[in-house]
Amino acid sequence: MEMMKQVLTIAGSDSGGGAGIQADIKTFQELGVYSTSVITAVTAQNTQGVTDIYPMARNAVEKQLDAIGTDFQIAALKTGMLFQADIIEATAQGIKKYDWQNVVVDPVMIAKGGASLLQKEAVSALIKHLLPLATIVTPNIPEAEVLSGLEIHDSISRLRVAERIIATGAKAVVIKDGHGTNRFFTEDFYLDYLGDSMIIRSPRIVTNQTHGTGCTFSAALTAELAKGKKMGEALYTAKQFIYAALAHPLHIGSGHGPTNHAAYNKAAVKEVVQLVK
Repeated sequence: MEMMKQVLTIAGSDSGGGAGIQADIKTFQELGVYSTSVITAVTAQNTQGVTDIYPMARNAVEKQLDAIGTDFQIAALKTGMLFQADIIEATAQGIKKYDWQNVVVDPVMIAKGGASLLQKEAVSALIKHLLPLATIVTPNIPEAEVLSGLEIHDSISRLRVAERIIATGAKAVVIKDGHGTNRFFTEDFYLDYLGDSMIIRSPRIVTNQTHGTGCTFSAALTAELAKGKKMGEALYTAKQFIYAALAHPLHIGSGHGPTNHAAYNKAAVKEVVQLVK
């Protein structure tokens, strides 16, 4: 019997359970991989917003990374909320120390309720230390603009932003289109360091049940890369997973409700996602 693939999430804890470590572990479980975790911060959070953030000490993050690195065979990992520069540096050092591959960087910056999840002074540390280690970076449009220093207005400017992110050393980027203006479709844009590009398209779902979408998408991508899937196939499944999670909302909480992580394995909505090269 083949051993289950082991993955790692390096992210913050969401007490509301919809995003962060909790969303990642749910997604990993649904996609059949074994999850380990390194907690970078504890948040007091629910569907209405983040009321406080308690970052871990750098030493605590380093100890967690060592605990994972000395005992588990990590086939892929993702980073989420890292919050401050010293945690970013510790994370990058741990990735290099244990030569972890298939690194998915979700550059979490702002919570759905508007709270900042990455200190402004930490953005440069993210660009300098972590992006060069990334197999793929998964920003939404505002995050991509911060990372690149450019604005996205159309497909041409989006390409320029993606190229700027690739220039940091990342092997690939997918700019998610949740903040896009097309009323009918979302079109996530992928570009890699070889110049290959594609669009991942799906119908747009208008809903406020979106808490944890970025975490869930990047976790699904991580799980599929851990299984040995090629990038296009991994992106396709990740998009299917998050579409199903949005299409079958749970209606939990009174604010931005969490997505339904169990929907992918139960709902027949997978055919709506298209890859366009």
